[in-house]
Amino acid sequence: MPDPQSIALPINLKANSRINPIGLDDSTPRLSWQLADKRYGAAQSSYQIQASSRKDAWDASDLLWDTGRVQSDRSLHLPYGGPNLQSGQQVFWRTRIWDAWKKVGPWSEVASFETGLLHAEDWKAKWIGLKDEGAKESVPCPHLRKEFSLDTPIASGRLYVSARGVCQLFVNGKPVTADRFAPGWTEYDKTLHTFSYDVTELLETGANAIGIILADGWFRGNLFHPTIRANYGDQLSALAQLEIVDAQGKTHSVVTDESWKSATGPYLAADIYDGETYDARKQMPGWSSPGFKASGWKKATCYPAPEATLKPRIGPPVRVQETLKPQSTKRSGPNSYIADFGQVITGVARIKVREGKGKKITLQFAEMLNPDGSLYRENLRYAKATDHYVCRGEGTETYEPLFTYHGFRYMEISGVSSKPTPASLQALVLHSDMEATGSFQCSHPDINQLQSNIVWGQKGNFLELPTDCPQRDERLGWTGDAQVFAPTANFNFDTSTFFREWIRTLVDSQAPDGSFPDISPDLFASNTKRPFSIPLVSEHFGNAGWADAGVICPWETYLSFGDKSILEDNYDAMSAWIDYQESTSHELIRPVTVYGDWLAPDAPRPEWAPTPSDLIGTAYFARTTEIMIDVAKLLGRPDDQSRFEKLHQNIKLAFRNAFTAPSGLLVGDTQTAYLMALAFDLLEGEQRSRAIERLLHTIERRGNHLSTGFLGTPLLCPTLSKVGHSDMAYRVLMQKTYPGWLFPVSNGATTMWERWDSWTPEKGFGDTGMNSFNHYAYGAIGQWLYNTVGGISQESGSSAYKRILFTPTPGNGINWAKTSLKSPYGLIRCEWKQSEGYFAMEVEIPPNSVGEVHIPARDHSAVEYLSEETWDRVHTRPYRYEKQHGIYALPAGVYKFKSQL
Repeated sequence: MPDPQSIALPINLKANSRINPIGLDDSTPRLSWQLADKRYGAAQSSYQIQASSRKDAWDASDLLWDTGRVQSDRSLHLPYGGPNLQSGQQVFWRTRIWDAWKKVGPWSEVASFETGLLHAEDWKAKWIGLKDEGAKESVPCPHLRKEFSLDTPIASGRLYVSARGVCQLFVNGKPVTADRFAPGWTEYDKTLHTFSYDVTELLETGANAIGIILADGWFRGNLFHPTIRANYGDQLSALAQLEIVDAQGKTHSVVTDESWKSATGPYLAADIYDGETYDARKQMPGWSSPGFKASGWKKATCYPAPEATLKPRIGPPVRVQETLKPQSTKRSGPNSYIADFGQVITGVARIKVREGKGKKITLQFAEMLNPDGSLYRENLRYAKATDHYVCRGEGTETYEPLFTYHGFRYMEISGVSSKPTPASLQALVLHSDMEATGSFQCSHPDINQLQSNIVWGQKGNFLELPTDCPQRDERLGWTGDAQVFAPTANFNFDTSTFFREWIRTLVDSQAPDGSFPDISPDLFASNTKRPFSIPLVSEHFGNAGWADAGVICPWETYLSFGDKSILEDNYDAMSAWIDYQESTSHELIRPVTVYGDWLAPDAPRPEWAPTPSDLIGTAYFARTTEIMIDVAKLLGRPDDQSRFEKLHQNIKLAFRNAFTAPSGLLVGDTQTAYLMALAFDLLEGEQRSRAIERLLHTIERRGNHLSTGFLGTPLLCPTLSKVGHSDMAYRVLMQKTYPGWLFPVSNGATTMWERWDSWTPEKGFGDTGMNSFNHYAYGAIGQWLYNTVGGISQESGSSAYKRILFTPTPGNGINWAKTSLKSPYGLIRCEWKQSEGYFAMEVEIPPNSVGEVHIPARDHSAVEYLSEETWDRVHTRPYRYEKQHGIYALPAGVYKFKSQL
């Protein structure tokens, strides 16, 4: 039995998946914790939660809420059950648990959560700005300021802010936050984000000042095409409300109104695509501090409040995450140098220069170099991707842009009198602030580079929303890319709030008929100057594989993180998409749509797919309906569940009748057609067997190469493994020639490419009209690497890795792999190696989870259990042998095995 002195301590307490958040968007936050307990079999049998309005008040009379002892192993997403919360209310909470042996542990450390301004009437502030001509072209950024005085010591200060545009905030001359591009990009006509910041430490007794800089961002900047500017509005504006509580408990408010002053400063232009121009000669030292002489500043302009709803932001902010130094720097011309940072990233440069007053420094960016060593920028299309800095001529000057970002590996700096050094030139990596959770490494260096490319592709494109690319004049939230990559994304990083926020925007983008768009936010829908000359724009709703993100992304987010409220919140929208598909189908066969299996390499045109799009649409119709069966069951909607079950069976029958020949061949006879039929379980019996044969044939006839695009590629290796052909999956994966995952790796890629042939030795660069070298969609192979090579997945019906499957499948010369995941319950780990007929494996199961471990072995007796003698050694270690695997069912702990192959 366990040591009676051992305890189970709750750690990593979170509310709405965040640690001690402020500015929550709801009045019933969902509370979670993990267990710090290294004992074998560690688990929770009961819990107790207490909540208080004060951090140090835990007497019964002080409590807002006390669950008492609740017999349950649930430790994720428990809804707060205290009195209804008000705007700006802070609550402190703690928990304790009874362990697997019914022994109570100590109370956790105290955590907290705090709501934002939840209701429109809570806002006393007005929308203010500086009237300008920025709707026509990029103009100097407005600066807004206000001075105020506080006569008594400050207990707390909260700054609530929103903007039409993006903003940077300052209190008493200091930045309020490291966030970039706040408040973000939404369907601005429906929702505007608000941010909440704790500024207590920035406030002072006596004179104070607050300052705001506004920039175009997505609201007024260039978007996707030269004809789209000021897509959402002509004027930038800010909404800010500073709520201060003094030491006597009295509340003071400082709000944006007509008493604020406005001017422009050193930011002469700022555009996400084109770049930033900063003239240091126009700096205004102390402009956001008290006592600044604001001569020449104008009275701020007040604007009518928008009809959009103000909602506290759910998702993580964009921040600088890493700093890279140049790997090399070479002269490219007089006073010009090209720096190679060794990695394609998304971000900006930081420069330090000593130059004369008025000297103009120009920074340009590119992902690749031309054969002559110059920057390859043709694929940027209309994006200028250029920053300018005009020196003030006073010693060493440091500059990094605040209101733009670029996709690049190479940067050319022009106008400098000496060669930059690693200390004077750096690249700042920007992406949404997500915790890295997954890792994968194996014995094959090219696969490790592929894994690195997948992760960097996600870093580069998970900036504010899941974008398609970070470098050209696009950077849009393409829904198809997001839905195929979601399982991989959720393993690499904690994307729980990132996806939740974007899905909220996606639902805002949904059409009244229930269809979802190809991109979200859907800039075309709100654009009164809609550029019909852009291909595909007029048919950008309801497309198979893209619109299906409205069901698949909420479902995948639930599976990975276990919070079913994302399904509850979006259930109506998800159901509406099923209804739309049914109502616009012909006898349940979906109509032909735009993209098909986008960018499949053997397509009749470079961007189209040979697989019939009505086949793809019908397959996805079946898949999303199948998901809704599980969602309805989970949420306790039996009538809907029954309806979806009947619909799903009818769709499958319609698919077989329409697309399957008596011989078993599918229409199109493509890899993607067979993959969808098999992955989505649309075939039965002899038809299924024949489809497996044809799938293998379509691969073999291409020399074991894939011929799939955006929709087929994510299904390829997982489906081959599902039907018992992991050997073929490995053969396809390992191809180093075009087309395949290792072709870019073999040619120096450091991120995923948009096209299988974005660059080839024979032809050089691909289609400059659409050729990104940082495009994460094909990185969806990561899911198979983690699940099959690495061996970590979860049982059917499990979420948040409550019930883990360890099923590593070695193959094709890979003789070891190490995979881990920081799951919502804690660290999961699987490490294996094989040599000379033996297989060794070590797994780690976190507390409050269980695992089923599959060890490859030649027979029933070929598995050796190597873990230390423990209390569970005999009594709780069921064992069986199936399909050449020894199988153990185990509770939390670290376990080692060895087997003969």
